[in-house]
Amino acid sequence: MEQKNKSSVRKSVHTAVAAAIWSGFIMLFVGVILSPPILRLMGTPDDVIKLSTLYMRIYFLGMPSMMLYNFGASILRAAGDTKRPLYILAGSGIINIILNLIFVVGFNLSVAGVALATIVSESVSAFLVMRILVKTDGFLHLDIKRIKNS
Repeated sequence: MEQKNKSSVRKSVHTAVAAAIWSGFIMLFVGVILSPPILRLMGTPDDVIKLSTLYMRIYFLGMPSMMLYNFGASILRAAGDTKRPLYILAGSGIINIILNLIFVVGFNLSVAGVALATIVSESVSAFLVMRILVKTDGFLHLDIKRIKNS
């Protein structure tokens, strides 16, 4: 790959990660604020609206992590690395199941426990994908300091 293309790819990686961070936080705030009206528009029954709102608000706290995983995994897949994002996703699913059992059955956290398990597992997957990009040499290398300049 010629130097100009490598430079473009490097910039694209940093821009994608910056977009993931920004869009994740925008979705977090919009989701937390708009959860009750969205649930009402969907016709959520009154007897579960409180628990549904709690779940949605906690779930939306995980949006930055979800966006980082999705954007990072897309970068890896675009470069031909399809296995590691899949393995991370599978591991994250297992973590989610285990944490659901711990939080709901063990700590009796109900709906909040399910949502917390989801955002913890999403955070693990985001961390692992970002770690791969940071540790990768070459044009896919993510330099955390360069994200703010993207």
